Amino acid sequence: MAEFTSYAPGTPSWVDLASPDLDRSRAFYEALFGWKSHVGGPDTGGYTMFTKQEKNVAGAGPIMMEGQPSAWTTYVSVEDAGATIDKVKKAGGVVFVEPMDVIDVGRMAVFADTGGAAIALWQPRAHIGAQLANEPETFTWNELQTRDPAGAKVFYHEVFGWEAETSEGEQMTYTEWKLDGKTIGGMMDMPPMVPAEVPANWLVYFGVEDCDASTARATGLGATVLAGPMDIEPGRFTVLGDPTGAVFAVIAFTHS
Repeated sequence: MAEFTSYAPGTPSWVDLASPDLDRSRAFYEALFGWKSHVGGPDTGGYTMFTKQEKNVAGAGPIMMEGQPSAWTTYVSVEDAGATIDKVKKAGGVVFVEPMDVIDVGRMAVFADTGGAAIALWQPRAHIGAQLANEPETFTWNELQTRDPAGAKVFYHEVFGWEAETSEGEQMTYTEWKLDGKTIGGMMDMPPMVPAEVPANWLVYFGVEDCDASTARATGLGATVLAGPMDIEPGRFTVLGDPTGAVFAVIAFTHS
């Protein structure tokens, strides 16, 4: 069991869903992944913690900004949200939510990189992030899809100190984000078939035991297949849109 009690600064540590219909979203992910929902009190704005084996694995809350689409957000753990947002501004990012306290559990901020992809910061206090990750029914990968990979390499190095290791494959170019030599995420060029109005984005991958079975279960629950199922070197994955339109992926890793 991949259990976490802390995350190194600069590491993706949490994912949550902004949904226009939390009841529908809770029902979908409970049925798809077997999660249990724990709805917070008024002081949390009704924020939902999804758990697996009584461990926090993801969250969900209402749409907070006018015009905001239903979407999964990746949070990167930091030591100081204010200092990191200063780096974001210096590097040319756009801040949507300035650093703010979330009761006693942590401090957060939301911004977009220079290519327009939204991502968030998490300065942990009582809540460190996901207590389970990198296993089935938890988040396992965070991937930037962008039309400006060169600009992203500069931006994320300045903000988080990430190094970019790019490989040229037969079908595509792929970049691994590395922190202190450890791979912590990925980046790819936005596929050419994606409409121009779709912004750069961070895609959240959830692990599953069987990609095809999970894809069938998701579509039976009202999801839409956007890409896949397809095989890549690490395993087999599908990109899905949930019943409220939030995009995510499921992946079954190939274990040697």
